[in-house]
Parts: sequence; structure tokens; C-alpha cells
Amino acid sequence: MSIFVEFVKGVVDALTWWSQEIFTMHTEGVGALLNYALPAVIYLLAGQGIAARIRRRSPCCANPNL
Repeated sequence: MSIFVEFVKGVVDALTWWSQEIFTMHTEGVGALLNYALPAVIYLLAGQGIAARIRRRSPCCANPNL
């Protein structure tokens, strides 16, 4: 395995530790897809929520005439 692949696998394992093997399927590919897709969707929604709050509290958005 290359260094980059090992790095990506380490980051993925660190971010998805809480969702490993939530879904156990007969087909390994479907289970892996669900186990990695669930945290991705949750992190995406959390990131969108944080960005919306920052944008709402930003001074440029509070006064559109700036």
C-alpha cells in the first residue's frame, strides 16, 4: 500500500470509528457503503449547519449595505 492510501485509510478510520459495523449485511460491499456513507452524511449536515450559523452571525450578512 502506498503512503497516501495508508494516510487516507487512517483518516477514514479516525472519523468513522463510531459507525463501524452498525450495518452487517450478507454482501460486504453494501455493508461497507452504509457504514461509511452514514458518517459522511452526518458530517455533511453538521458542516452545513455550522456554516449557516457562521454566515448568519457574520457582520456582512447582518448589514447588506456594506
